[in-house]
Amino acid sequence: MGSIYLIRHAQASFGAADYDVLSPLGLRQSEILGDHFHRLGIRFDRCLCGELKRQRDTAETALGRLSSEDHVSPSVEADPAFNEFRADEVIRAHMADLLEVEPHAMEVFANASRHRAEFQRLFSYVVHRWISGEHEKDGLESWTNYLARVRGGLERILERAGRKDRIAVFTSGGTITALLQLVIGVPPIKAFEMNWQLVNTSVSLLKFREREVVLASFNGQAHLDLLNQPELVTYR
Repeated sequence: MGSIYLIRHAQASFGAADYDVLSPLGLRQSEILGDHFHRLGIRFDRCLCGELKRQRDTAETALGRLSSEDHVSPSVEADPAFNEFRADEVIRAHMADLLEVEPHAMEVFANASRHRAEFQRLFSYVVHRWISGEHEKDGLESWTNYLARVRGGLERILERAGRKDRIAVFTSGGTITALLQLVIGVPPIKAFEMNWQLVNTSVSLLKFREREVVLASFNGQAHLDLLNQPELVTYR
């Protein structure tokens, strides 16, 4: 069977002006992941990511640790199918409705790094509204369309894949959630409950035979746990 490694990007710059930049810890997480793959003798036949900087930088940093005199990692290919959903747009589209029940929501989202617990609670509320399909907003990518975009990316991988290929996909939590929903068929709400557990640089493994895809493992973080440094395990 072939293998698809779904890898969540390393820690980005939560609360900063530009979230889409790996933090110093995120760079270290990426290096640790690459070293872990190297020790296990894992080599990839193909590597993809979305168009986001945090995804590509995680991929290139990790793959850089795999290259040696007898092995050159494949170049990283960008496919917009593996972009994260636009969380900022989802929040803005639902803000007016949210303010009716949570008057302080604007302050929380504007200062997310100082209100992490409240940010998570309100963000979860907004995401649930978005994926329910009952509160569609003009100009906003719906959950259904997002799922179709991700499905297209998976289908393109399978169309080109060799029978025993190992393929790495460096992406984001929402996209991994969407892929898992497609593969194991859980309801969207349940899929997003899994999303909140995804660790930065965690690895979820899909196995495939032609067009048949199954989930083999979820949210693997052994590369971080083995170092016995709790600060390496992050969720944003």
